[in-house]
Amino acid sequence: MQAMKNKGSRDDRWYLRLMAPNTKGGKFAWLDPTSIYINKAAFTDLLDDLQEDMQGIDVDVVAGLDAMGFVLGAALAARMGKGLLPIRKADKLCVETDRVSFTNYSGRTQDMEMRQPAFPPGTSVLLVDQWVETGGTMNAAINLIQRQQGVVAGLAAIAIEDTPKVQELRERFPCFSAVLPGSVWQDECNAQTLSSFENYHPSDAFPNTR
Repeated sequence: MQAMKNKGSRDDRWYLRLMAPNTKGGKFAWLDPTSIYINKAAFTDLLDDLQEDMQGIDVDVVAGLDAMGFVLGAALAARMGKGLLPIRKADKLCVETDRVSFTNYSGRTQDMEMRQPAFPPGTSVLLVDQWVETGGTMNAAINLIQRQQGVVAGLAAIAIEDTPKVQELRERFPCFSAVLPGSVWQDECNAQTLSSFENYHPSDAFPNTR
């Protein structure tokens, strides 16, 4: 596979073809995007695209959602010259926290926590997760930010699916994803199957070690 973005086509996003299908069954997410991260060219192009799309938004700090949002959030924070605020699953932090309950994509109820205080009132926060499917996790993070009088500057992920709850998020906040709305990739993500799965092989994502 050619590890290069087609500069003339903003919706090409070649690196999305590296994502792996679920091979373990129903309790897991329907795909695994982490193969993008291990491939230098893919990860670089992903960050380039997101950073370009987010030009002009006012951000003081980037918040990464536990757990895989830490990877994308930390990388974007470093690119943007901002700090990273981890928003954790419950009972992981040894300091005072604020906590909210939410229902995740699998229908399970979980709690999320954020250190308290995390920032001064009025701080502009970009929320980052790996994938947004039902919006439950992201809504919990939004509640935590707003309860400390932070301002949600936007939401970012590799993909943001089109569901009723997610549409509400799109109407409330600027949303940025490598999967562009209206693209074939968006249609396939909404259907939770990618045509690239037909030819997927794990070695396609192997990093170039030479």
